[in-house]
Amino acid sequence: MFVTDNTYKSEAAERIPVPRPAPAATPAPASAPAEPPALWSRNFRLFFVARAVAVLGEGMVPVAFAAGLIGAGHPGSSVGYALGLWTAAFACFVLFGGVLADRFTARRMMIAADLLRLPGTVLLAVTFALGSPPLWAVYVLSVVSGVGAALFQPGVASTIPRIASDVQRANAVLRVVEALMTMAGPALAGLLVAVWNAGAAWAVNASVFAVSAVCFLLMRIAPVPSDGIRRGSMTAELALGWREFRSRSWLWGVIAIWTVYGLTVAGPMVPLTASLVTEDHGSATYGVLMAVNGAGSAVGGLLALRLRPVRPLAAGAIALLGLPVNLLLLGTGSPVPLLGAGQFVGGAAFAFWLVMWSTSVQTHVPQDALNRMHAYDVAGSLLMMGVGRALSGPVAALVGTERLLLAGAGIAVLVVAALLAVRPIRTLPRATAGA
Repeated sequence: MFVTDNTYKSEAAERIPVPRPAPAATPAPASAPAEPPALWSRNFRLFFVARAVAVLGEGMVPVAFAAGLIGAGHPGSSVGYALGLWTAAFACFVLFGGVLADRFTARRMMIAADLLRLPGTVLLAVTFALGSPPLWAVYVLSVVSGVGAALFQPGVASTIPRIASDVQRANAVLRVVEALMTMAGPALAGLLVAVWNAGAAWAVNASVFAVSAVCFLLMRIAPVPSDGIRRGSMTAELALGWREFRSRSWLWGVIAIWTVYGLTVAGPMVPLTASLVTEDHGSATYGVLMAVNGAGSAVGGLLALRLRPVRPLAAGAIALLGLPVNLLLLGTGSPVPLLGAGQFVGGAAFAFWLVMWSTSVQTHVPQDALNRMHAYDVAGSLLMMGVGRALSGPVAALVGTERLLLAGAGIAVLVVAALLAVRPIRTLPRATAGA
């Protein structure tokens, strides 16, 4: 049977696959917003627990000292001396703590600091449980504890960027738990003293250092190149840290303004608030107001979890306007509900500023200088706050507590204006990673 050429062509066409047009490309779905990086790594969980128990223990100390010393028949001034010696030792040694943390790594120094404070606190627990230790021993152990805190504190700032990819989120979470533990510490100490004695409060405080040391021992932090740098003398390291500090105008600008704030507002505010509220409304009301302030701090931390301003220091400075509201209500003799609202707003404002400030420092300062930068920050702020607290009583006796609080409200507004007026502070951008 014969077929024509057209037939062959037709059959060949059926056998040869004809390319088909590609299906129309499906439009790509709109990209979903990037998920925030995971925060709760093993290292961060351990650090979170260590910070939570540490702040809980710090909140117990004033109550434990007051109950132990006054209960043993010592004058009330002995409590002030014990706490004052702790503060003085901390302020004097924190700069050296920053240098040592840069030299030996922050993690090692924090473990050493916990182990330094542990035996002294155990000794206080035993002696207060048995009776009363001599005052000189209490003062010596208070100094040792202050030195340990000075060795510990600088490492807190430099550890967070090494264990958390989202530094602001980490700071905000830590601020929330610190606020809650600040409220829980005095309450727990008071309960232990009421049920047992001051020795029980010191025993729990000693366990805090053990838990913290174990947490840091279990952490595994990857080394950075600066960990292997050969260091100079202690003096040379302090001088190098000072040069790093001076080279950042936004950093020393904030701290210079903050020293004025600590001297005139933050330092006097605590004793003035305590005396005014206690005299007018009783100590129970003062305790409730401090709890409300702690709740406000927790809310401020939660706000810092959600809000990510492009200019963090500028946003934090604006938030600080909540503090003069609190001082204004105190200075005008407002009723207790309004005082509570002022404490809540003030606590939230200060917590939000702290998160913005800590995050800016930790993400803009190089890792190899961060411990010393934090030490300079803490030393300057703490010294001026201490001076402000010491002077608040005599000045209030001259001009009146209410007038001093109102003056503090005005100065607080000027501090915010100064922070916003300095261009390097106002325009510092948000950084997503360490420098």
